[in-house]
Amino acid sequence: MTKESRTNTGTHVPGASDPEELREQVERTRDELGRTVEALAAKADVTAQAKERTAAAREQAAEKAAVVADQIRDKAEQATRLVKDKTPDPVLEKTARATAHVRETATRAGRYAADRAPRPLLEKTGRAASFARANRDPLLATGVLLAAFLLMRRGRERR
Repeated sequence: MTKESRTNTGTHVPGASDPEELREQVERTRDELGRTVEALAAKADVTAQAKERTAAAREQAAEKAAVVADQIRDKAEQATRLVKDKTPDPVLEKTARATAHVRETATRAGRYAADRAPRPLLEKTGRAASFARANRDPLLATGVLLAAFLLMRRGRERR
């Protein structure tokens, strides 16, 4: 053997002149190998990749749903303004009066029913009202879809 440093396998290590340099080089090689093994393990972990893709798809769907909800809200506001602008003032006033009358009547009917109804029925009604308030948007959307379906069906039956 020559005076140049060699590893245990007899391979020449350029620039290595003392055992400390060899140890550092071996440690660097181990670190690189460890990182390589971790990268290969991550590529082979199909479950983790599927979870990452699912999370990304879920996030993308939520973002898209938010955008669509904003667009629907904007269109509904535009439609409301358009109807309001096109409706004559006397009709709007009459509608406002009718709305106020319906609210007053509904309030009186509610008080009357509350006074006459048994307690278990009142509790169930209260839970149903709380549920409806908490889920107002989905319930309104369902109602609109149902009304549209019924109107389309009625239009087809007339033909």
